[in-house]
Amino acid sequence: MDIKLINIGFGNIVSANRIIAIVSPESAPIKRIIQEARDAQRLIDATYGRRTRAVVVTDSDHVILSAVQPETVAHRIVDNDDAVEELRETAEEDREADV
Repeated sequence: MDIKLINIGFGNIVSANRIIAIVSPESAPIKRIIQEARDAQRLIDATYGRRTRAVVVTDSDHVILSAVQPETVAHRIVDNDDAVEELRETAEEDREADV
């Protein structure tokens, strides 16, 4: 298995193989996940004091906060341009559905 590392902002690197989800921090359930990780000392804040824009959940139950948009983090993981375009289209459809 190849280890693939990705930059989640400000030079912070995470193993892409360990990522389960990359989500927006806006919803109440995600805010709860962040608080639970903080309480259990499994929270890694990589925002450097900036606004949290992405929450990365790993297979070790660690939660990583990033100041980079979820789409940007996902783009850095995906090698295939078609898959990246599909992620963008899905994100755009999600935004339109919320309006």
